[in-house]
Amino acid sequence: MELIIWVVIAALFLLSFVGLLYPIIPSVLVIWAGVILYVFFIDGAAVSWYTWLSLVLLTIIIFVADYAASMYFVKKYGSTKHGMTAATVGLIIGTFIVPPFGILFVPFLLVMATELAQKRTLAQAAKTAIGTLLGFLTSTFAKALIQAALIGIFLIDALLLT
Repeated sequence: MELIIWVVIAALFLLSFVGLLYPIIPSVLVIWAGVILYVFFIDGAAVSWYTWLSLVLLTIIIFVADYAASMYFVKKYGSTKHGMTAATVGLIIGTFIVPPFGILFVPFLLVMATELAQKRTLAQAAKTAIGTLLGFLTSTFAKALIQAALIGIFLIDALLLT
């Protein structure tokens, strides 16, 4: 039975990284589901207070890093509020259109179109669209690193420190 639970936990951890390309999958919650499975079905006492605190703090950091990276590039490259909305809508729609490439191209194209519709020059619209793309890529990279840290801290505690 324990082996089956570990297989499910491993699948959840892998699924969390799929969530980086398919934002409809709540990556951090999937990681937490894996940890909770371990706690309830394998050994709840094995997870230390340090691990719990680390998981909570890194979960907060992942949301802050996601927002901060996206907003930094969007503002740096001069996006309007409509452009930021278009990027968000494009990310949602892009999840379903030619995955996983849709999450790169659909927001880019929607931001470009939105900025052009607001009478911005082609150069300004392109700069904003590139900023949106860079924001998404930076945010995704930061989330991947933090997710790996979440999983690593848990595995070290669960497998090596018990």
